[in-house]
Amino acid sequence: MADTRKIENHKEEVPFSHYVELFRSLDPQEAAARTGTAFDGAAFTLHLVDTDYRIYWPEYRIETKEGAFALKYLPAQTFLLRYLLEGKAVKATGEFKTFREMPWGELYIQPFTGRCLTRAAFTFAIKIPKFCAAMEKLGATKLPHGDAGYQLELLPGFAMQILLWAGDDEFPPSAQILYSDNFASGFAPEDRVVAGDLMISIVKANL
Repeated sequence: MADTRKIENHKEEVPFSHYVELFRSLDPQEAAARTGTAFDGAAFTLHLVDTDYRIYWPEYRIETKEGAFALKYLPAQTFLLRYLLEGKAVKATGEFKTFREMPWGELYIQPFTGRCLTRAAFTFAIKIPKFCAAMEKLGATKLPHGDAGYQLELLPGFAMQILLWAGDDEFPPSAQILYSDNFASGFAPEDRVVAGDLMISIVKANL
């Protein structure tokens, strides 16, 4: 059991440490302009779903309210670092796309299906009342689609829709995740997979 835990921690800590190193040489003014993120000379302020995080530069440190999700989940901090390093604020048109419809979506559809669609279906579609309560708690907008559907911003301007079907005797539970169209140019395809996984994890933490 101990060996497995070490492997899992190593898998999370190695990429995190890599991006912390890159973060030190970041041009903060360029990053602020590119991502639309506030920078006050000491730290960036990023809003992830329902929480503000202060990310200090050049020596990485993250501060927020006690018990906040990203403090306990290292991949969320890696995602925020990658956004500051490579992401781009792009205005959405109001349209939503499936993962497959975005650039390189076909190439990454298998990990996305496993990490996001299947996980959402068997985490939320079997407990829809709890899912709805969690989304309401997070301030999501209810949608008239599926057996349950909500829209929620991951980062400011980048919205995601989670749609669920509970299934029955003939069909298993299923899910669809749609992205505001600016994800296509604001994030690399692998980060879109992480975005879906991260959103599911945040909602799950609120069940």
